[in-house]
Amino acid sequence: MNPKFPYVLLVGAAVIIFILSCMLLTRGRRSPSCESQPSVVEKTGSRSQSLVFADLTAEEMSRVVRYLQGNLGVPLVDASRAKPSDNCIASVDLQVPAKAEVLRFLDGGGARPAREALAVLYFGNQADPNITEYVVGPLPAPAYHRDVTVHKYGGKVPYHRRPMLGSEYKQLGVFLETVAFAAAPTFLREVFEYDRTNVAFQTTVPHGFQSGDRVTWFVVFQNVSGFFVHPVGLEVLVDHSSLDISQWAVSRVFYNGQYYRDMVQLESAYVQGRISVEKVRKVPWDGDFSSMKPRAPAAALFPVQYEPQGPRYSIRNNHVVFQAWSFAFGMSVSTGLRLFDIRHKGERVAYEISVQEALSVYGSNCPGGMSTRYMDGSFGLGRYTSPLVRGVDCPYLATYVDTHSLSEGLRPRKRKASLCIFEQNLGSPLRRHYSNLQSLYYGGLVNSALVVRSIATVGNYDYVWDFTFYQNGAMEGKVQATGYPSSSFLHGDGLRYGNRLWEHTLGTIHTHFVNYKVDLDVGGVKNSLVAHDMAFEMTRAPWSPEQQIERPRLTKKVLDTEDQAAFRLQSKMPRYIYFAANSKNKWGHQRGYRIQITSFAGDHIPEASAMERAISWARYQLAVTRRKEEEPTSTSIYNQNDPWTPTVTFADFINNETITNEDLVAWITAGFLHIPHSEDIPNTVTVGNSVGFLLRPYNYYDLDPSIYSHDGVFFTSEQDFTACEINPLACLPKTASCLPNFPPFTYDGFRNM
Repeated sequence: MNPKFPYVLLVGAAVIIFILSCMLLTRGRRSPSCESQPSVVEKTGSRSQSLVFADLTAEEMSRVVRYLQGNLGVPLVDASRAKPSDNCIASVDLQVPAKAEVLRFLDGGGARPAREALAVLYFGNQADPNITEYVVGPLPAPAYHRDVTVHKYGGKVPYHRRPMLGSEYKQLGVFLETVAFAAAPTFLREVFEYDRTNVAFQTTVPHGFQSGDRVTWFVVFQNVSGFFVHPVGLEVLVDHSSLDISQWAVSRVFYNGQYYRDMVQLESAYVQGRISVEKVRKVPWDGDFSSMKPRAPAAALFPVQYEPQGPRYSIRNNHVVFQAWSFAFGMSVSTGLRLFDIRHKGERVAYEISVQEALSVYGSNCPGGMSTRYMDGSFGLGRYTSPLVRGVDCPYLATYVDTHSLSEGLRPRKRKASLCIFEQNLGSPLRRHYSNLQSLYYGGLVNSALVVRSIATVGNYDYVWDFTFYQNGAMEGKVQATGYPSSSFLHGDGLRYGNRLWEHTLGTIHTHFVNYKVDLDVGGVKNSLVAHDMAFEMTRAPWSPEQQIERPRLTKKVLDTEDQAAFRLQSKMPRYIYFAANSKNKWGHQRGYRIQITSFAGDHIPEASAMERAISWARYQLAVTRRKEEEPTSTSIYNQNDPWTPTVTFADFINNETITNEDLVAWITAGFLHIPHSEDIPNTVTVGNSVGFLLRPYNYYDLDPSIYSHDGVFFTSEQDFTACEINPLACLPKTASCLPNFPPFTYDGFRNM
């Protein structure tokens, strides 16, 4: 062996180590942490104009509660412990000022409108129990309150219309356990192995068949994860209309296709062997087939988006700015996410865009399923807004915003990370063209948009609410439905009402309808509604008169009245329908914003139904009405429990008034049919379960405003497209080779439950 060989190896190893060290050091220099430009959510206190729309702070809510406790002259019980015969505060929310006042403040240099709260109170402890709404102000130091109930609704709101409090659900649970179930101990023990902890309930609405009813079916499930798809075949109808809990009673019982007078009769029939028993296999606590625990081990991580130079949007208080867009956001306790003062390139295009209601109508051959018509606004789309999970519900590096609410209690509750805002590269071009004819070039623009999102979990369903802002001046409202399907116990002719999902589980057919309020102000408050479409006309070819051509031509119509602007769900609607301004663009066209709806809705409910007027907004895919302060919402939280005498009837908004050159509101309904199927186990996916609308500029600009975006790419065959100054994409290896700063994962969704 050559004695120099070990020294050669040592020298070679040293050289290799030096080269690797240089590579690692070089790589380290090329991959610094990404620039930190955090979109800080500032504390309330700024004099920003958008604060006129800001949600109440926790301190403001607390002051309203203290004011009401000291100035109404009646005792107020904490709603979380209230009996039906008590007085309590059901909710406190922002009272949005009148539009005229706000516009004088925003646009005319007028005084800032008084900041006020809207308090909903249940008065059960008085001779005439009722629901009363008070406006309380001025905040932050309340000094007055006024009863606005009669002004808003034309009279007092009867007490039976009140949405159920959590305390009433708890009291009903105690009633079922100590009174109803106590009457059938043998049946429950031998059929369900009942031990007071292994069953869960889902209630139905509305509560009965006529005004004044408060009679509710309780559907019994195994108390496991995803219990919604574990029915056991037992349903109990409870009459809880009395304000005296001791007077509550079981009105009817249903088990495995048979009806019984009460639990006593069910127990007697079972003991005597006169019941057809269908034993349901007891599943483990994780729910077995309904468990959402992944069935596969962790593998390669999914793609993650990041912002190499920090967020390109800013948030100040409740105000967001993104490129040419700006808007204010808020969260209503009943209707959830809402936007105000939406502007593009500094000009207001919409005053308010908000969710109004989410409706589901179910079918089944079991009583609970067949009688269910959920109007989720009455439960609270804002109240049940979920804490968001970083990296799944929203991108990991999104901005997460905390919100506060006060409902069913005397203290406000902080909802951590209940709203998220993020810019998203949608992975496709907003527009592009590759030219290989005549001149050779490529031009394109990445479709990067800003998304504002909240997710409401109302019982079994999760609604993902998005508002998306695009660089071409278009804006989208969208909802995606996920969560668990509701189910009934499979028996008899159950397959007429859905599909079998498991051994005893019938996934029940149901509809989804969502209603939005879109108060567009296109080029000013006064707008008209115009419809454009296409028709074929037959014409002779001028160069060959013996030949005919079917030629498309543009049709135009101004819709002058509310009746003309109310389009039924199944009716043919013009494909281009837009709010037209009183100004024109460079080419002489009225500036406008077009409404484009994505929906697969069928019939909401037959109009002959006694409860149809309560959901009459769902008759229309689009209805445009004159804006009125006394018509702020298309429905009411009180319609759920008394749909037979609705507190607000949307159909009455449409009375053939003139809508030419007026302040107009578009009421948009989108929906779809859901027939649960085996792939809804363990639960429903968002893919294909999405509906909504687009607002698109239509001759509003002289050309596409996105041409001024900094994200545009253009190069010709004669240019050096590898040069950064020609093509910014060529710089990505340098500008985007940073390491994003990922904050540690946290989640507060299980605290303070």
